[in-house]
Amino acid sequence: MLKPRSTATRELVNLDGIWRFAVARDSAPEPWAGPLDTRLEAPVPASYNDLFTDSAIRDHVGWVWYQRSVRVPRGWAGERVVLRVDAATHEGKVYVDDVLVAQHVGGYTPFEADITEHVRPGGEFRLTIGVNNELTSVTMPPGTITVSADGRRKQTYLHDFYNYAGLARSVWLYSKPAVHVDDVTVVTGLDGATGTVDYSVETNAPATVRVRALDARGTEVAAAEGPNGTLRIDDVTLWRPGSAYLYELVVDVLDGDGEVVDTFAEPFGVRTVEVRGTQFLINGEPFYFTGFGRHEDTPVRGKGHDDAYLVHDFQLMEWIGANSFRTSHYPYAEEVMEFADRHGIVVIDETAAVGLNLAVEAGLLGTPPRATFSDDTFNDETRAAHAQAIRELIARDKNHPSVVMWCIANEPSSNEEGAREYFEPLVELTRKLDPTRPVTYAAVMFATHENDLIADLFDVLCINRYYGWYIATGDLATAEMYLEGDLRGWAEKFGKPIMVSEYGADTLPGLHSIWDAPWTEEYQLAYLEANHRAFDRIDAFIGEHVWNFADFQTTNGIHRVGGNKKGIFTRERHPKAAAHALRQRWLPLGGRKPSGTVE
Repeated sequence: MLKPRSTATRELVNLDGIWRFAVARDSAPEPWAGPLDTRLEAPVPASYNDLFTDSAIRDHVGWVWYQRSVRVPRGWAGERVVLRVDAATHEGKVYVDDVLVAQHVGGYTPFEADITEHVRPGGEFRLTIGVNNELTSVTMPPGTITVSADGRRKQTYLHDFYNYAGLARSVWLYSKPAVHVDDVTVVTGLDGATGTVDYSVETNAPATVRVRALDARGTEVAAAEGPNGTLRIDDVTLWRPGSAYLYELVVDVLDGDGEVVDTFAEPFGVRTVEVRGTQFLINGEPFYFTGFGRHEDTPVRGKGHDDAYLVHDFQLMEWIGANSFRTSHYPYAEEVMEFADRHGIVVIDETAAVGLNLAVEAGLLGTPPRATFSDDTFNDETRAAHAQAIRELIARDKNHPSVVMWCIANEPSSNEEGAREYFEPLVELTRKLDPTRPVTYAAVMFATHENDLIADLFDVLCINRYYGWYIATGDLATAEMYLEGDLRGWAEKFGKPIMVSEYGADTLPGLHSIWDAPWTEEYQLAYLEANHRAFDRIDAFIGEHVWNFADFQTTNGIHRVGGNKKGIFTRERHPKAAAHALRQRWLPLGGRKPSGTVE
């Protein structure tokens, strides 16, 4: 799905701001007719949970309603008028006046509706958006809803971050011509010093298509006609980690007289990605990942996108020497992906498939284990929802040069019976939708090289490991030994590139000790050093992503005090002592493997 852009033939109106807000009186999804009867207002974009002092709103399970008046620009006569919601977590319904015009399940990808027939240029309409935060066995991520003895609906889920909900990203109104570009796909390659750009353009009706590639100065460097083809850019400037260079593919749609009726510009970078043996190659050169698993999580806003935090977070990543991050555990706002494109940050792009592991439930609650994959738990319907999440992720992010790998799940129960039957069709789907990028998943602690049932299906092994925290707590000598043995087992059995996609220790800023005391800043630093020593002894090792970039909010639970504290930065983005140590390790690496390892 193309992100709306303002062009010579398209106009864009941002609908962010303060909206009327109401919590549904019951679990019924339909709103009451007319204006919302409410005194509450809420900002868009933002999660609603932390905005209000009423705990009933924070803990609400079900629908909430946003509403505002929108005026269509009078100059849009003869144009198609489209309403776009960048994300509604986790289900959205859109009404123009009292007419349902769109609905969508999936909390982190956009959806839109052509509302031309329901509005008039120069006129005003009442826009109402319902958002439902419910998680079930057939949502991504999954969850369970129960009803307490006093009649309250309660939501439980298996992921360790707070279930923030609402309109956390922007809402747009935009125009496009009657005949227009519907989609653009760009795949780049290298032929010596020449960049190749395979393009495909979809239009809503038969039309003549012309494409031009412009360099960063706006100079045309290649051109072609037709909806499909290949452009060649001589002496191409590559998109590289830490050194981004973007071209622009300008697509013109022409009428029978040769006049331009629509134009759309899609940025792209020329680069290649390849897995060769135990190496991960970008532009044919080995690349070593340094960085983080992150969360869209800030005080008050929750998962609401914020450009100030976006800029500051990327500044902190540059300062510390991070060259990459994983969008744990859902697709991030498109503004984040575009920023990564412009600044040369490498991204592992992940679906919202987190929590497909009922062994975690048994461990946390002390209940008898249930089969993760079965007709009564995660089944064919679950997999269909998972497949749709993959389709929407790739459709949205396929043209971003920063995205070098798809991660289709975090910590699934890949060692359980039924895992292969569940995941094999999803891997096949991912490769069919995009054969140009490697595919991975993030393996849970329970899954080892001896019992994992799906690792051979993937190109890169991303492994989450917490030796020294959840296992061998406070005993870093034992933890280092366990970790090295674990990683060597994966390397010897599968012969694939390996990275640790999560490792970390909860740390309270300001807590200190002269001994190896968990939760202290000294322990976090020593924990990371022990992990790094083990990493550096593994030849097939290609990267390290610390969990987490910053402290983040989690659900209620006695194992969390004020959220997850594994951040290298606090939730307010203050550095812990480990931040300076990571900077000393990462800055000299520059995307290369640590010295002393074997290529």
